[in-house]
Amino acid sequence: MNEEMNGGGVGNEEEYVPEKIDYVFKVVVIGDSAVGKSQILSRFAKNEFFLDSKSTIGVEFQTRTVTIKTKVIKAQIWDTAGQERYRAVTSAYYRGALGSMLVYDISKRQSFDSLARWVEELRANADNSIVIMLVGNKADLVDQRAVPTEDAVEFAKEQGLFFAETSALSGDNVDKAFFKLLEEIYGAMCKKSLESANGKSNGAEHLTALKGSKIDVIAGSDFETSEMKKLSTCSC
Repeated sequence: MNEEMNGGGVGNEEEYVPEKIDYVFKVVVIGDSAVGKSQILSRFAKNEFFLDSKSTIGVEFQTRTVTIKTKVIKAQIWDTAGQERYRAVTSAYYRGALGSMLVYDISKRQSFDSLARWVEELRANADNSIVIMLVGNKADLVDQRAVPTEDAVEFAKEQGLFFAETSALSGDNVDKAFFKLLEEIYGAMCKKSLESANGKSNGAEHLTALKGSKIDVIAGSDFETSEMKKLSTCSC
C-alpha cells in the first residue's frame, strides 16, 4: 500500500503532493482532554510520539496520503481540543467531516463516561452520514485499565460505531484503526455514487449493515464487532 506521511497544522508548511489525489477526506479526532488524541494523530501522520506532549490549544491538523483500492486519498485529520472552554471554537470544525475518531483513555473511566455527550455533539454538528471509529487509547497501560473492553464493545454496538483499542506509545493498532475508518468512508462514498448513477438516490436516509473490523486488542484476545447499523450516504 503506497502512502506519504506529511506533517501539517495551522501553519503554512509545504508538503509533497502526488501528481493526482483522487479524494480528500476530512477526519476529526475528538474526546476529552489528555486521552492521547494528539499522540494518535502524530503516530499516524508522522510515526512520532512525544513523551512531553502538551494539551492542544485550539485546533490543528495533519495529513497523510494513502492508497485505498487503487485510489489516492489524502486524509486531512483535525485535532480538536477536548477542554470545555474550547468546545464553542471547535464545533465549527465538525462541518464537512466524513469521519471521526472518538478517543477515550482506557485508564480513565471518566473519559469513557463522557462518550455519549461527544457522540451527541458530533451528530448534532456533523453530516448524518459520518463514519465513527471509537478508540480506546493507552492500551499499553494494562495494569491501570479502568474501562473493560466489553463495556466499550457494548457502547459501540449501541451507537453503531466501529471500535479498536490502540497504543499511541507503541503504535499498536493505530494504522489499522485509521485505515479501517478511511476504507469505510470510501465505501460509503462509492455506494452513494452507485445509487446516484442508478437513479436510486432520492434524498432520503437509507440504512445498510456494515461489518465491523476485526482489530487486535493489546490487552488480550481478538474480538470482532458484530454487524452494526451504518448510514450509507456520504457528502464529499
